[in-house]
Order: sequence, then structure tokens, then C-alpha cells
Amino acid sequence: MTVVGERGLMIEEARLLAQPSDDYVEFLVEGTVAVGEYHCSSCGYGVTVHGLLPRCPMCSGTSWEQVSWRPFSRAPRLV
Repeated sequence: MTVVGERGLMIEEARLLAQPSDDYVEFLVEGTVAVGEYHCSSCGYGVTVHGLLPRCPMCSGTSWEQVSWRPFSRAPRLV
């Protein structure tokens, strides 16, 4: 049930609307302080940074998408 008061949505409804959806992707721009692994949003080139995000050396793109954390993606496979 949505209850709208004089000043807008009630706190519970606003809290539900503020939660990010799975489809939301945040992009950071060149020069933003960042830590982690990022891919260029234009060409997909990957960088690992601990400081300022650079301009993409492959396509000169300026927006970056953080790579989702994968704790065992680079672990050696035991066969």
C-alpha cells in the first residue's frame, strides 16, 4: 500500500525505491579516485587501479565500469 502525505512518499516506500536494482550500472569518469578492476565502457579494455582512473589507452574513452568481484576467478584449477 502506498501512502502519500503532504510532503511525498512515506519513509518505507521511499526506502524501497532507493534500493538499487540488478540492472543498474554505475559508470565512473576519467580522473575519479578509484580502487579495483574497471573496464572501459566503450571498448572493454580492463585496468586495475589504486588512484585516479585514466583515459582508456586503447580508445581514449573516459567512462569506466567496475568489474563485479569474483573471488576465485583467477585461482588455479585443480584437475
